Amino acid sequence: MNDMRIIQRTAGMNDIKIHAKGVDVFYGDNHAIKDVSVDIEDKTVTAFIGPSGCGKSTFLRCLNRMNDTIDICRVTGDIRLDDEDIYDKAVDPVQLRAKVGMVFQKPNPFPKSIYDNVAYGPRIHGLARNKADLDEIVEKSLRRGAIWDEVKDRLDAPGTGLSGGQQQRLCIARAVATAPEVLLMDEPCSALDPIATAQVEELIDELRQNYSVVIVTHSMQQAARVSQKTAFFHLGDLVEYGETGKIFTNPDDSRTESYITGRIG
Repeated sequence: MNDMRIIQRTAGMNDIKIHAKGVDVFYGDNHAIKDVSVDIEDKTVTAFIGPSGCGKSTFLRCLNRMNDTIDICRVTGDIRLDDEDIYDKAVDPVQLRAKVGMVFQKPNPFPKSIYDNVAYGPRIHGLARNKADLDEIVEKSLRRGAIWDEVKDRLDAPGTGLSGGQQQRLCIARAVATAPEVLLMDEPCSALDPIATAQVEELIDELRQNYSVVIVTHSMQQAARVSQKTAFFHLGDLVEYGETGKIFTNPDDSRTESYITGRIG
């Protein structure tokens, strides 16, 4: 227990990486996110929890403008990455997504070799001057994805031939290959078995040394295990946000307590 308190105290000293203020999201006439304001810290795992359809994934997708790809979606309010407005007309969403990487619910490796899966982003963003540079980025990213030792002798093999857990770690390696500052994870373990889930959770804990990690999870146990900060969403509202230990043991809002104890969900 002391360890958790130490982790949470040090987490509190971190800088604000993403500042969101008064964010609303509409899908046509449906008001999906209502006036959400939150500060997400650097070098911290922040978990978004709440019932299905509560808006947690919708809000996550605002943080790298993935909602731009949905015609009927409209986002208002202010979201800043290192104090830069990410919705400013001058911001290129493709460049933004290199800085704010995303890992999806279902592992989705490209139909390419393991090497090319990881090399794809650095190639299109011009991050490597030559083959030696690219080799180094690929190795470093696969090491960060905690999968290098399993694949280093078969980098030419297709990424789709890996197990589900390995594919998800490959997708994490692919996401970190563009040297992002933030990693968004939308239920990254929901398609995985318990052993693969434990491996990814351990990896998330390591990744926060270098990144701000934001994870949407339907598993409260997972949120409690991997995060230092937790945000509880309900019906499009951000009900409560704070230190994970406090949210789970002494929440301020009765709706949070009802969700955590299983009375709503």
